[in-house]
Amino acid sequence: MAFRIRNLFYLFACIALLGSCNGYERVRKSSDVNYKLTKANEYYDKKHYQHANELYRELMPVMKSTRNYEAMFYKYAYSYYYLKDYLDASYFFKNFAEYFPSSPYTEEAEFMSAVSLFKYAPKYTLDQTNTMKALEAMQSFVNTYPQSKRIAEANSHIDESRKKLELKQAGAAKLYYNISQYKAASVAYKSVMRNFPESPNSDLYQYMIIRSMFKYAEASVPGKQEERYTSAMSAYSELKDTYPSSKYLAEADKLYTEATNNVKKIRDEQHQ
Repeated sequence: MAFRIRNLFYLFACIALLGSCNGYERVRKSSDVNYKLTKANEYYDKKHYQHANELYRELMPVMKSTRNYEAMFYKYAYSYYYLKDYLDASYFFKNFAEYFPSSPYTEEAEFMSAVSLFKYAPKYTLDQTNTMKALEAMQSFVNTYPQSKRIAEANSHIDESRKKLELKQAGAAKLYYNISQYKAASVAYKSVMRNFPESPNSDLYQYMIIRSMFKYAEASVPGKQEERYTSAMSAYSELKDTYPSSKYLAEADKLYTEATNNVKKIRDEQHQ
């Protein structure tokens, strides 16, 4: 009995789905523009965004310059967003803002264009070109609408985007260190510090500069070692002066002591 009820349920579900699809096809093939728009809005309100999006796309050229164009364009952009097609969503939100600069939805569209780029941007381990674009778009929104109620959320997205960029750059610096490219590592860590001066990891980056310089000196030809150990010692002084409470100072102290002893040894050998 239960098996038969289950089968009936599936049968009715399939019939309903087929009827829905047939209904949509009738709407799509209709030449009545107003009917099509009404049905597109119904699909949108019922969160059937794929159907709504397809109908809006067909209606965009014919509805242009009509009184319904603004509201339809607004929903069209959102339909891409709800379908998680964030690149197209960003494009159409931006287009909406440019086409309707005086609309009450212009600010929202500018914001959603930036949000869509933010959502489209990949995790920090991948190429961060789109994160940069999202950051620039969000910063542009903040500059354009400094009194917006969306500023707090925009700033949060900016902070998160900057964190991703920092992680990407710090990861590249760490990779240089791990593959024994110590000079490149020290340059890369300096770049991270320069680009993200407010980072809570600044003392770690400074410590890694010391380690990289020390390792670079250690692997250098004898004639270059004194100069490079001295550079590591200068980097240590900067860590100690700038971050006197850093948890990395104890390990840095050991490197400084070893570098100092190595420089003394080199100088003693030169005077023998």
